[in-house]
Amino acid sequence: MSAPAVPGAGAGERLMLIDAFKAVASQLIVLHHLAFYGPMSDWTHRIAPGLVAWFSQDARMAVQVFLVIAGFLAARSLAPDGVLRPAPAPGRLLWQRYVRVALPYLAALGVAMVCTELARLWMAHDSLPAPPGLWQLLTHALLVHTLLDVDSLSAGVWYVAIDFQLYALLIGLLWLSRRGAGLWAKALVGAVVLASLFHFNRDAGWDSWALYFFGAYGLGVLTQWSTRSADVWRRTGRWVMAALVAATLLALAIDFRERIALALAVSVVLAWAQRQGWLFTWPRGRVVAYLGRISYSVFLLNFPVALVVNALFTRYGSADPIVQTGGVLLAWLACNLAGAAFHHAVEQPLSRLGRAPR
Repeated sequence: MSAPAVPGAGAGERLMLIDAFKAVASQLIVLHHLAFYGPMSDWTHRIAPGLVAWFSQDARMAVQVFLVIAGFLAARSLAPDGVLRPAPAPGRLLWQRYVRVALPYLAALGVAMVCTELARLWMAHDSLPAPPGLWQLLTHALLVHTLLDVDSLSAGVWYVAIDFQLYALLIGLLWLSRRGAGLWAKALVGAVVLASLFHFNRDAGWDSWALYFFGAYGLGVLTQWSTRSADVWRRTGRWVMAALVAATLLALAIDFRERIALALAVSVVLAWAQRQGWLFTWPRGRVVAYLGRISYSVFLLNFPVALVVNALFTRYGSADPIVQTGGVLLAWLACNLAGAAFHHAVEQPLSRLGRAPR
């Protein structure tokens, strides 16, 4: 599985460290797709088998970075102190989230279907999705294709559906505990995190459901709540973080999972950065910050763009590892350029529709 940097729920000032996390993780996802799909990487494997194998299998763990970040930003936006902010009803919040996240995703699926048919003109390969039917399109539009075991129209789009499920689950927990001055919310989220870490995340049969991923997502939520201010940190936050780290380490001792270890590491770094103040100030760099901002669009467009480049090099490129590896590098660049164009022309205008009025 692979994942995008779905737009975070937080708005306002830039969180530079999170931009950097998203920039690096999104590039790893692009390289994972380039290594895992398409014939060009088969040629590159002859030159650098270990590197291609790592990108093909291990780089996909970057999804854990996005899960923790998504939970951190959702908590920061919806309930920075553990209490659901005065806001529209939960259904309205979910609709705003759907509009903001799903409209660019649906536009990208349209581009993906066109790119797939172009690629089909120049190559036959098992990475090419079959032409979609009406049911497949409908389940993708409703973000239920993973739940109904419907074939994906593009690589990694399962994550958009999971992100929406996780956001809905968090809103539900916050709404249920809305009268508890934040304590009930923290207790409920903590309980679901433990259920995920010790049970659901250990059973791959749950990997189409939010409960499978809530361990990592909830780590981000609880990290935000525990470190949001010096006062909270002194009173309860440091003890909550210590208990969270201890519980996660116990879950890893029972059943070690690299993905959960990575999620824990990311949450600890975020906690440290928020308490030390450099969450907002480091690393400084326009390129990294920009790659973080466009990461969702890069995710949405990278697979169809890579398909077209693969098809062109299959049809017109020579059967030479160096030439085909040049195609991989060209596809990497093309994915980022297409993502940048899509971000400015499509994602930004559409996502504004899902922002709550101020």
